[in-house]
Amino acid sequence: MRQRIAVVGGGPGGLTFARVLHRHGHPVTVLERDPHPAARPPGGTLDLQRGLGQAALEKAGLLPEFRALSRPEGQAMRILDPDGTVLRDWRPGPKELANPEIDRGHLRDLLLGPLDVRWGRGVTRVAPGGRDGVLVHFADGRREPFDLVVGADGAWSRVRPALSPATPRYTGVTAVETSLDDVDTRHPDLARLVGDGSLAVYGVHRALVAQRNSGGHVKVYAQFRAPLDWHADLDLADAEAVRAHLLALFDGWAPPVLDLLRRGSAFVHRPLHVLPVSHTWPHVPGVTLLGDAAHLMPPLGAGANLAMLEGAELAEALAAGPADPDDAVRAFEERMWARAGRWARMTADGLERLVSADPGAAVALFDRVQAR
Repeated sequence: MRQRIAVVGGGPGGLTFARVLHRHGHPVTVLERDPHPAARPPGGTLDLQRGLGQAALEKAGLLPEFRALSRPEGQAMRILDPDGTVLRDWRPGPKELANPEIDRGHLRDLLLGPLDVRWGRGVTRVAPGGRDGVLVHFADGRREPFDLVVGADGAWSRVRPALSPATPRYTGVTAVETSLDDVDTRHPDLARLVGDGSLAVYGVHRALVAQRNSGGHVKVYAQFRAPLDWHADLDLADAEAVRAHLLALFDGWAPPVLDLLRRGSAFVHRPLHVLPVSHTWPHVPGVTLLGDAAHLMPPLGAGANLAMLEGAELAEALAAGPADPDDAVRAFEERMWARAGRWARMTADGLERLVSADPGAAVALFDRVQAR
């Protein structure tokens, strides 16, 4: 009899896991708390790396479709000094496919395909060790047993407590997100400033990053070091008050750079949290984690890529029909911990350099990555 498998979370990692299992003819249930796919904005753009996210899509049989949807030109990167001086202006060659960009919404729709997703199924906790398997508890009071539950439910995972007492800690760096729509028509000067890919401006303990998405949409992130309650005297729902606060924080920066904040719409507070660099747990039969639920790290291009590759690898291991599926899960966890630990250390170091007292450290990090 085949295992009853559920994955909690309909993000890139959970959907990749389900899609690879589906490709191998194994049923899997995706449990997603959102009531429908369009319940909330899907987020910004992702660069899928050749050896990580793209490898996962190849395992899912979706690499050609990804290439048709992705934006290779989105790999471009421009770095400015706060006074507006261009420090770096890197543009990909016509055949450069190492890290093409794709909107999160496009990637989600690509992965969803024929999957069995139970929308509006918020999970509150899982209880392993029962006679009928792992019991999943839902927000509406119902329960359902499965043989294997994979927690791919992000930073504040409801599955993680079944395995580990670890909780995310604040890094000391926060981000405030805003956006520009129809930028090529409504803000052509900012469209030229951002270019085809990303723009980054680094100052002392702060940075402004803008990323082009498809359809003329640009996401802007103001990043700075501050206490978690930095906004205690500020109404985050008051866009003009937040805008004024940010403009004061970045006072003295070049006017075209500050226009990214002046012309932005709503503002969203996104403090950056992480799990311990070497987060592991005692193996528990019937439950495991992947992605941010397992190894939350700074958002420097690794998280979704790792989650997707982990989902694909775990799915392939289970689809191979091991004599004891639990052995496959245990082996997967060992591989995941080793790889994620390396990336967690690199991204923690990267965050320290990108938002630091020495803006030159960010440029040096970019040069080192490009030289690889």
